[in-house]
Amino acid sequence: MNYEQAMEYIHAVQWAGHKPGLTRTRTLLAALGDPHKQLRFVHVAGTNGKGSTAAMMASCLQAAGYRVGLYTSPFINRFNERIQINGVQIPDEELVKLVEQVKPAADAMEDVPTEFEIITALGMLYFAQQQCDIVVLEVGLGGTLDSTNVIEKPACAVITALGMDHVKELGPTLADIATAKAGIIKPGCPVVSYGGAPEADAVLRRVAAQQHAPFTEVDFAKLQITGGDLDAVTFSFDGLDGVRLPLIGSYQPRNAALAITALRVLRQQGWNIPESAIRTGLEQVSWPGRFELLRHSPAFVLDGSHNAHGMRATVQSLKDRFPGQKFVFQMNDAEKAATRALQDRNLTVAMAQEADLLVLDEAGSAWELDMVDKDLLRRAVLQRPAGQECVLTAHAAPQWMLDAADYSTEMKCHRHPYQKGIKARKGIEY
Repeated sequence: MNYEQAMEYIHAVQWAGHKPGLTRTRTLLAALGDPHKQLRFVHVAGTNGKGSTAAMMASCLQAAGYRVGLYTSPFINRFNERIQINGVQIPDEELVKLVEQVKPAADAMEDVPTEFEIITALGMLYFAQQQCDIVVLEVGLGGTLDSTNVIEKPACAVITALGMDHVKELGPTLADIATAKAGIIKPGCPVVSYGGAPEADAVLRRVAAQQHAPFTEVDFAKLQITGGDLDAVTFSFDGLDGVRLPLIGSYQPRNAALAITALRVLRQQGWNIPESAIRTGLEQVSWPGRFELLRHSPAFVLDGSHNAHGMRATVQSLKDRFPGQKFVFQMNDAEKAATRALQDRNLTVAMAQEADLLVLDEAGSAWELDMVDKDLLRRAVLQRPAGQECVLTAHAAPQWMLDAADYSTEMKCHRHPYQKGIKARKGIEY
């Protein structure tokens, strides 16, 4: 088996059609000798910030002298990013060997494991074989039924910021989502929570109390951001002053505060993690694809935000790092197709309504950028019901729009506050 064949095997079985649960993962790991039972873990769940917080903790534990496994998902550039030891991605040849070990056990199972379950088994086996002192283990989805939740009692459970995501799988309310995340809380296991969402916080506190698990919530009143540029954000937190964090998203100091709090909880349990190691780990951490600056001039930022909570954080980071500047967001083909499909659905719904006036804002831009079905847009304008008026705005209207217009107005800017550096003001410009 070569690397490409190993990847093909890993990706062959998807989640669809499989009943959620831990049985398949437990069965597979048992066939492999239960490697996870040889390891100690920090278990990280949450909606946003899981990967960043996990990477920070792994970097600090490494700086403290431990051999640290890091298990994350998804990957940004290459699959091997998901399984690391002391910041080094699993080598291709090691991954192939592991797949050759796992495949016979998985193939022998009546209920075939999913992709994520196989990857989880690969990670557990690798970390055990490489004799890691501790593994920072990021949850894939939710918590209770996530494959990573086969571990029995982590050294610490960490729950990052919670928000609305994966509602189909986890439930329609923040309390439902918190309940799923709280599934990683084990009897007597310390819990460190980001907090800040009362509905979710109440759930986490209740579950922790039921499990007799010591509960700590980050005290963000002790966090002070003292500076920030395109290379680092400088902050102080609870006695740890002047830390230069190379992850420049405005939200990252809060993730760092969570990581620091969790590391101090680990220290209370006997782990040797001096403050100097925490500082070194934070100042040396690397986490690609999370508000990552790829180029200074012109600035090019790569960010993997995929839900409303994460996008708000990304936009705020853009405003903080690039005040007064305009932004261009680049979409891949799949994202463009999804946006176009949404535009088409909205236009179809608008056309089906009985209305005296149809307003199509930026219709020209949608036409120019191929972000709408052009035949559909033509019909909306040219074949609208008798008596219905239509208003269109366009940066550069196509000729057929101009030919169809009863009125055509061209606006030209002669003077604008923006030219003096005055940004748009709520209640005036928007």
